[in-house]
Amino acid sequence: MEASFWHQKWEKGDIGFHRSETNAFLIEHFEKLNLAKGARVFLPLCGKTRDFAWLLASGYRVVGAELSELAINELFNDLGVEPKISRVGELTHYCAKDIDIFVGDIFDVSAKVLGLVDAVYDRAALVALPENVRHQYTSHLMKITHAAPQLLICYEYNQQLIDGPPFSVSAAEVKHHYASAYQLNCVESKEVAGGLKGKVASIETVWLLQKI
Repeated sequence: MEASFWHQKWEKGDIGFHRSETNAFLIEHFEKLNLAKGARVFLPLCGKTRDFAWLLASGYRVVGAELSELAINELFNDLGVEPKISRVGELTHYCAKDIDIFVGDIFDVSAKVLGLVDAVYDRAALVALPENVRHQYTSHLMKITHAAPQLLICYEYNQQLIDGPPFSVSAAEVKHHYASAYQLNCVESKEVAGGLKGKVASIETVWLLQKI
């Protein structure tokens, strides 16, 4: 899946993956990460998610990585914040009070560039990537965050009926990627109301990943 796929999605406004409300799973389960106020939370492949506003209002600092500059401009517009913009290697760094976002390829985000993060909130990153990229992504994510604890949200459905994104990521695959570094705990699993994209029955699962 090429970068142009996502750029075209944003340019056309074909962003069914974007939610106008804060994710209910985030509100329900974020406290399980046991973070102190002021902790820094990383949102990979963040888009213009409303979850940023909730985290900021809850007293946390946020850092994101996103391919689409259009999405990040819209995010800051939604937040009513004027960012400072600079270049960091291959990336564009958008910075404001308690916010750092790196625009570009997530594989260009290093541990040094990212800085210390206390937790990862992955609502739409792992499931956005095709199977042949997910191992590279999970390995990279653990490397740049030093296996920081995660709140991870996945879908599971019959991908022969429709294709992603979001892609189906089974419990077995989550364990395959992460069990070497984390203790994995399924904290909630429920059916997607009306089916995924209104087309196919799907289970949405929330995982809590805590470093071994």
